[in-house]
Amino acid sequence: MKKCYLGVDIGSVSTNVIVMDEDEKIIDTLYIRTQGKPIETIQKGLYKIKERINNEIKIAGIGTTGSGRQLGGIMVGADVIKNEITAHGVAALHFVPNVQTILEIGGQDSKIILLRNGILYDFAMNTVCAAGTGSFLDRQAERMGIPIEEFGDLALKSEATVRIAGRCAVFAESDMIHKQQMGHNQEDIINGLCEALVRNYLNNLGKGKEIKSPIIFQGGVAANVGIKKAFEKILGQEVIVPPYASVMGAIGVALLAKEEVRKSGRTNFKGFEVANSSYQVKSFECDHCPNMCEVVEFFRDKNMVARWGDKCGRWSNVEVKNTKLA
Repeated sequence: MKKCYLGVDIGSVSTNVIVMDEDEKIIDTLYIRTQGKPIETIQKGLYKIKERINNEIKIAGIGTTGSGRQLGGIMVGADVIKNEITAHGVAALHFVPNVQTILEIGGQDSKIILLRNGILYDFAMNTVCAAGTGSFLDRQAERMGIPIEEFGDLALKSEATVRIAGRCAVFAESDMIHKQQMGHNQEDIINGLCEALVRNYLNNLGKGKEIKSPIIFQGGVAANVGIKKAFEKILGQEVIVPPYASVMGAIGVALLAKEEVRKSGRTNFKGFEVANSSYQVKSFECDHCPNMCEVVEFFRDKNMVARWGDKCGRWSNVEVKNTKLA
């Protein structure tokens, strides 16, 4: 029976699941919109992956990352639960061992990760300004009546520079409308929007940072060739888009799960049947100290399986047993 590892990246916009074999070859990838329902999305992802992989495959380990990593990790029995910075860094080093800069742009946030000699050196994240994320391009593509999949190719056809203000999504949109009213063609405006997003990204995340090559561009927006071209133009350096660029977080955490299982000799994976269980989340505010932590209680089939959210461990470090949902 073939051993494989699962990586699950639970983000605010999408959830990615990948299957990797013992030789670290990617067997399958799955992209699902999270739509504010991470529990249902994880269940759907596991159900679909089970349907798609051969019955001869045995899951030897699993890891979770992304904003929903804690929830997902407890649900599936993750061997490792890691933040996105670590997961993306590990995946980038797997494909380009001497990588020094990682540019990552997702639907709702973006990040820059600097590595030196294979070690995380510095990073910055943007979770505030929409003009530096994929949702900004999605909105403008929808407004112009263009499928987002064609956005990058149209940008490559641009023959003139149209500068669009990129410091803020609201100003960028009004500036784009102004340029349309002036009569600029669609390709030049689209290219201007790509360059505006890149300038916003570099101003917010790259300021004061030494961006050295090799440079890897990953995340969902890496599929947009117009953004890649804009990065190369503004940075004056080659930008590499690795295979599976949109699921690098999931790949990274699968690689970490493989290493963890190698050391421990076992996996905590609860099996694909977790897709058939019912889950509920409750929370309460602990008043034991001035921190007033929000403690999350997680139930599977009405039995409590985990608590988290407290800073001191008063609740999360206590063994959970014989507690049922009222």
